[in-house]
Amino acid sequence: MAWVLYAAAVYNLLWGAWVVLFPNHYFDLVGMPRPLHPSLWQCVGMIVGVYGIGYACAARNPLIHWPIVLVGLLGKVAGPVGYIDGAWVRGTLDPAFGVTIPTNDLVWWVPFALILLASWRYHHGPAPSEGGG
Repeated sequence: MAWVLYAAAVYNLLWGAWVVLFPNHYFDLVGMPRPLHPSLWQCVGMIVGVYGIGYACAARNPLIHWPIVLVGLLGKVAGPVGYIDGAWVRGTLDPAFGVTIPTNDLVWWVPFALILLASWRYHHGPAPSEGGG
């Protein structure tokens, strides 16, 4: 569990730094027009980087720091949902924007869910047996 969270921390810190330091680079790579307000995109990078710090902290004791993992998983589910809504339902988001969904979001769903399940089991343990015996 710790290695997954350390990997997520490194990924998020690097991705966040890339977006903050080079806000137009992603758009150039995928062939999208550069944003009119790159500082908004840089804020996204800052948020992603802050998640990375949280994952690094949670890695020290994933079973105790499960709320950080939960918040991360919620964000990693909400991102693709927002993308589908923007790109495919409303048509207001360039489909090329979804290039990062596999690495930013989808790859983390199962490991984060498994960490949360392990934490649930750790905190709640097996159900006590009823009756004597």
